[in-house]
Amino acid sequence: MIKEAFLWILRLLVGGLFIFSGLIKVNDPVGTAIKLEEYFDVFSNDIAGFFYYLKPFALYIGVFLVVVEVVLGVMLILGVRSKLTVWALGLMILFFTFLTFYSAYFNKVTDCGCFGDAIKLTPWESFYKDIILLVMISFLFFFRESLPKSSPKWAKSIVGAVMIISFVLSITAIRNLPFIDFRAYKVGVNIPEAMQPSAPLLYSYVMKKDGETVTFDQYPTDESYEFVEMNLKNPENLPKISDFAVWNEDGDYSAEMFNGNKVVFLVSNMSKMNEDHLPEMDALVQNLNGSPVEVVFVGAATQEEINQLIASRNWGITGLQADATVVKTMIRANPGIMVLKNGVVLAKFHHNNTPEAGEVIDLFVP
Repeated sequence: MIKEAFLWILRLLVGGLFIFSGLIKVNDPVGTAIKLEEYFDVFSNDIAGFFYYLKPFALYIGVFLVVVEVVLGVMLILGVRSKLTVWALGLMILFFTFLTFYSAYFNKVTDCGCFGDAIKLTPWESFYKDIILLVMISFLFFFRESLPKSSPKWAKSIVGAVMIISFVLSITAIRNLPFIDFRAYKVGVNIPEAMQPSAPLLYSYVMKKDGETVTFDQYPTDESYEFVEMNLKNPENLPKISDFAVWNEDGDYSAEMFNGNKVVFLVSNMSKMNEDHLPEMDALVQNLNGSPVEVVFVGAATQEEINQLIASRNWGITGLQADATVVKTMIRANPGIMVLKNGVVLAKFHHNNTPEAGEVIDLFVP
């Protein structure tokens, strides 16, 4: 009886965590694909070159993994094909443990993306989390003969429904935008304010004198102390946005982006930019001409490429460069559209949902 209760608790904990983790990533499969591309880049340089050829398939692999995470979690809790489920979970957690250890030990990928952008873990925190999961799944594997050997028809139906729903949600998030935006540039964020500390940053100073190490809250005036290191005491107050920057051949344009009403076309990769809805973007630029709304193009590309695109579309707007990682963080679409009012994010649109000029202008009406 005690063993059955113990195994049931383990099934709930492990299954629940996989469902939670998977659903967060189902919400943003593009983010999962971006993280996989980071791993493939690292592995292609450090382990084997063939990983580089997996990058074009990162989105497909990401969707498969996130759906499998949710489905396996549900199967474990409901007792559907328990032995197969435990084997699959074991192999998956071994894979994840390897990824997080590699990231932590070699400091290669500083965020594993285990819980998307909803919960940020350091590489070592991610690794310890996976070790705990590995231990729990090991218990389930050891006692797999005591797990349910069959399951009712309704349980199998639920698993099938969960698989279909998870897949549909993933595709919907890809073709639109994440249902819930956990990133620093979500709607409602004041970008210039988010670029500042939320409170004064406090530091401690580790000093050395006569072979002894002493920590001070203020930098000591005694010059006989030798500086060792400085540590931030309240990292939670660091700016939520620290990497925003846009520029062109005339110089930095970052501050100007926060003045007035802006519609920003965002492109993270010019060669992979979807062109199906450029005519709608053409109409948006044309219909906003003469309005109190300025249209700006921001792309992770050379200035020449940006200028060529703007000229080819007859947009006649300002073109700016930006870092690809920043653009991908700002919006999960290529191209995407962000509406700003004095630096506050009013709305974000996938290129599949390009708004009309009237819809944009209405956003600025109090």
